[in-house]
Amino acid sequence: MALPLPGTLTGRLVTLEPLSHAHHDGLVDAARDGELWNLWYTAVPTPDGMGAEIDRRLSLQDSGSMIPFTSRRNDTGAIIGMTTFMNIDAGVPRVEIGSTWNAVSAQGSGTNPDAKLLMLEHAFDTWGCPAVEFRTDFHNVQSRAAIERLGARQDGVLRAHLRMPGYLRDTVVFSITAPEWAGVRVGLERRIERHIGRRLAQSTPETAE
Repeated sequence: MALPLPGTLTGRLVTLEPLSHAHHDGLVDAARDGELWNLWYTAVPTPDGMGAEIDRRLSLQDSGSMIPFTSRRNDTGAIIGMTTFMNIDAGVPRVEIGSTWNAVSAQGSGTNPDAKLLMLEHAFDTWGCPAVEFRTDFHNVQSRAAIERLGARQDGVLRAHLRMPGYLRDTVVFSITAPEWAGVRVGLERRIERHIGRRLAQSTPETAE
C-alpha cells in the first residue's frame, strides 16, 4: 500500500516539484549557497554527492517510504533546496516532513513556511493524516525553533537515536495533529502574508514630493 503521489505543489512563494535528476545542477548551486554540507548537525549532500543523494531519495520513493521534492522560488525561478514526506505509514496514514535543507540566501524569505503550508495541506486535507511529524537533531537549535514556529508541539526526545559521523544523535520529535491543523494553517498564512507585504513594500518606489 502506498500513498498517491501529489505531483507539483504550487504556493505563493515557492513551488515543490517532484525530485528528478534534471534538478541536479540547481541543487548543487543551492547547496553551495552557504556551503551547507559543512554544518555538522545536519546532513546536506556535497556537490560531488548530490547525484547519489538524488538516487537515494528516488529509491526510497520507489519503496513507498519517501516522496521527495525540489524547492524552487517563484520570484526568481531558482532552485533553493530539497524537502520530503518521509517515514510514510500509508496504513494510518501518517507522514514525517523532513530531510529538508534550503540555501542560505532563501532563509528568512518566507519560502520555508510556504512549503510547509503546501505539504501540511496535502497531508491533512488530501491524504487525511491524523498527525504529521517533524524530527531534528537536538543540537540543531535553528531547526527546532523553526519547527516550533510552525505550531508543532514537542512529543519527546529519542536519546542516542541515530549514529552520525563522530557522535550518537539525540532526536527531538514534534508533531501537529488534525485538530490543531486549522490554527496552524492560519498562523502560516499570516506569516506568508507578512513576507509578501514586505516584498511589496521593498519593490514599490517612494513617491516624489
